[in-house]
Amino acid sequence: SGNYAWGSENCAKKVRILDVVYNATSNELVRTKTLLKNTIVQIDAQPFKQWYLKKYGVDLGKKKGKAAKDEPAEVEKKSRHVIFKQKYRESKQKLEPGIEEQF
Repeated sequence: SGNYAWGSENCAKKVRILDVVYNATSNELVRTKTLLKNTIVQIDAQPFKQWYLKKYGVDLGKKKGKAAKDEPAEVEKKSRHVIFKQKYRESKQKLEPGIEEQF
C-alpha cells in the first residue's frame, strides 16, 4: 500500500497496490513484481470512488441505463444544502472519458 494522488482532482489517498504492470528497465522486474522508481502499478480505486461519491454525488463505475433498472437505489439522507452543493459541483465537473472508462 502507499499514498497515490489523483492529480486533476487534487486528491491523495492511501490505497493498495494490486499489480506491477510495466517497468522500463526489465520484464523480469514485472514478473517478480519488484517496485522501483518509475514503475507503473495498478491500484485499488475504491478510496477514490468513495471520495468522488461524497464530493460530487456521482457513483463512478456504474453504467447509467443498466444499473438503475437492476437494483433499487439506496437513498442516503442528506441535508438540502449538501444536495444543492453536490448538484453545483456536478454541473461544473467534467470527467475525462479515458478516466471514466477505467472505473
